[in-house]
Amino acid sequence: KNERMELEFKAPDHNMWKKEAAACDKDNGNGKDEPITVRNEYPRLPTTYFEFNKEFNLKKAEEIMSERHISMAQSIANDIIIPDPTPERVCETFFHKYYQLEPILKKDSVQCFLQLFKNCAGKGMSWNLTITAQTLTHMVSFNALQCAKVVLEGKALELHGMHANPNCINSYGYFPLHEAAERFSIDMIELLLCHGASANVRTVGNDVIEDLLPLHVAVENTCLHKYLEDNLSLSQNPLEYIYKLVLLLCLPEMKIFLDTTRLLAEKTNNLLEELWNYIEDGKLIQSAVLLLAAQEQIRGGCSSKMDGKKDGFDILNRRILRLYLALRWGKGSNEMTHELLEERRTLIHCAGLLVDLVLLIRKYMPLSY
Repeated sequence: KNERMELEFKAPDHNMWKKEAAACDKDNGNGKDEPITVRNEYPRLPTTYFEFNKEFNLKKAEEIMSERHISMAQSIANDIIIPDPTPERVCETFFHKYYQLEPILKKDSVQCFLQLFKNCAGKGMSWNLTITAQTLTHMVSFNALQCAKVVLEGKALELHGMHANPNCINSYGYFPLHEAAERFSIDMIELLLCHGASANVRTVGNDVIEDLLPLHVAVENTCLHKYLEDNLSLSQNPLEYIYKLVLLLCLPEMKIFLDTTRLLAEKTNNLLEELWNYIEDGKLIQSAVLLLAAQEQIRGGCSSKMDGKKDGFDILNRRILRLYLALRWGKGSNEMTHELLEERRTLIHCAGLLVDLVLLIRKYMPLSY
């Protein structure tokens, strides 16, 4: 008598996948940077007191106060600050000076900036012994590298020891690194990272799309490129679509976008999990951008008892297979219509083709990226 064999297939275990991805990121070198303190305001600064007596010297007291302020300003750490602690009145003063600041930033003139800062005693551009996030953000938006370098270093005499904190959120809910990522300014990103900017800060608030990393900004803006919008259609054969997508991303015109994404990916924690979120959501273009740009980080190498070494591509392929089979057997898809289920299967199938194609490119053209 022939008995029908029932295949028991479990729905994907997302908690297990997250642990797996975290382990891979640890082995790949992601997340090894020292943790940065997160605060909702800068630490309170000590108050200096003087005793008034017959020997009190006002000039000497002013010199001591100036030296003390410089010392305190220099000691302020680049902690992650959320929300922006700058008072609204300071921001308003900044905009009153903006017409003077804009031409300076366009020329990226350090001398003119320091002169302006000195003339107005830093009003509108500094607060609580720091250069404001608003000031640094505008420097980044104009790609004023030299001016940004000066305020990040804080060594110019005119700044009186004050420096800009690259990890302080601005009043709009994003960080300087988000601004640099949006503009694909590799030099500015490198400058910010060099001065302690964290690539793991996320957007916050009602004025922005929340929870975006600088990496997300670079990836999403790459996907808006005209080459991709004009030449891709999901109505194409899946294999043809994937080939065309990868071909377009490999064009010389796309190099700056992939280079920017790669630079941010190198400093982003839980990179494999961020990539998997794109794949699981069916975002093929975003997945392709991150796969091509961050091959080194993804491939890295995860220890495994089975084969001794297993990279992120192995993990992705196993996840894709599990998810595809789960969709095929209807696990976790009870609320999906037939059309939506077919669309999800197609997207996951395309994701599998994409991962395999990137692996082939790396194998046969290792010097292409």
